[in-house]
Amino acid sequence: MAAKFGCGKRWVGKVVLCLCFLLVLLVPLTCAGRATKLEVQKHLKNLNRPPVKSIKSPDGDIIDCVHVSHQPAFDHPDLKSHKIQITPNSHPEGRTFGESKVSSNSKPITQLWHQNGRCPEGSIPIRRTRKDDILRASSIQKFGKKNQRSFPQPRSAKPLPDLITQSGHQHAIVYVEGDKYYGAKATINVWDPKIQQPNEFSLSQMWILGGSFGQDLNSIEAGWQVSPDLYGDNNTRLFTYWTSDAYQATGCYNLLCSGFIQINSDIALGASIYPLSKYGSSQYDISILVWKDPKEGNWWMQFGNDHVLGYWPAPLFSYLTDSASMIEWGGEVVNSQSDGQHTSTQMGSGHFPEEGFGKASYFKNIQTVDGDNKLRPPKDLGIYTEQGNCYNVNTGTAGDWGNYFYYGGPGRNPNCP
Repeated sequence: MAAKFGCGKRWVGKVVLCLCFLLVLLVPLTCAGRATKLEVQKHLKNLNRPPVKSIKSPDGDIIDCVHVSHQPAFDHPDLKSHKIQITPNSHPEGRTFGESKVSSNSKPITQLWHQNGRCPEGSIPIRRTRKDDILRASSIQKFGKKNQRSFPQPRSAKPLPDLITQSGHQHAIVYVEGDKYYGAKATINVWDPKIQQPNEFSLSQMWILGGSFGQDLNSIEAGWQVSPDLYGDNNTRLFTYWTSDAYQATGCYNLLCSGFIQINSDIALGASIYPLSKYGSSQYDISILVWKDPKEGNWWMQFGNDHVLGYWPAPLFSYLTDSASMIEWGGEVVNSQSDGQHTSTQMGSGHFPEEGFGKASYFKNIQTVDGDNKLRPPKDLGIYTEQGNCYNVNTGTAGDWGNYFYYGGPGRNPNCP
């Protein structure tokens, strides 16, 4: 009996030892899980500032009207004592507020949340970030950020070696380089391209670039995008982006980090655009102008003819504190090749440029801003796409459309397997 009891003690001892061992393993995991939860809550609190008013959009978004001085921009170390510039010192010549639409073929456009209200003066509309938005990202640090190597590099028509095979970003763009540029403008046709995988996106935008295409690239970007990973749906949304180190550590989409200073109470970055173009039916477009204030050096953004949204302060950048060295306009998609084939994610309308107005997506009245703060038609426009059988671009010049191009495509098709 004593021997049996002794064996029992040894057995119990082993069980206790095993339990202690499991606790040693599980407690850090539990703490790690709790830490992640706390980090998510902290990040949400930092992004979602106390509103003076909140508006429920028909698409499910919550738009918080936040006092202009409480926006995330001022968390940036270089902007702690920044004094808000309420209006730009000057606009590029060649346009005035209240000018008529460029083309009678297009119709006015707005944002979906406007159907349920507007933000009061002195506040700015910020799309509320939800916990699920952050959890869809690979990490808190990468939430709201683009992947590296997501920019088109058309120089000498030689793309970066990993542009297709590794990063999977593909483009159909036009561009200018070889001069000093102080801004750009375009009217961009707006669609709702179909996305194959949640981790893919489709966008149409302008890039204002400075520096090299290495680790020091400066970029200001604006346009529309469909990004299920970022927003949790397939809505077409207005967006901006900036980086000063080639998408490594600086910058983000919209107001998801400190940087861009918004002054406008009517337009919400990241909010759904409405209405959208339909194939063979009504066409809608948005006009975006970005320019450098000659006096203060800040880069301003205007949406449509009447909405000066705000600016990227000069201290955010290195090369762009002087001027841009390249401007790009066009489309971009992510081709993850999840099933071993080219993605069927659409660019633009999902149709090739040859189909023309009402069927293919377009940019029109593309212009650059010169050193005299004047809008100019682009000189020596270049074209770039990695795989023209998947997505392509055709340029032209005509009447009130000025310099324009049709672009896009369906992705996977018999000629793009």
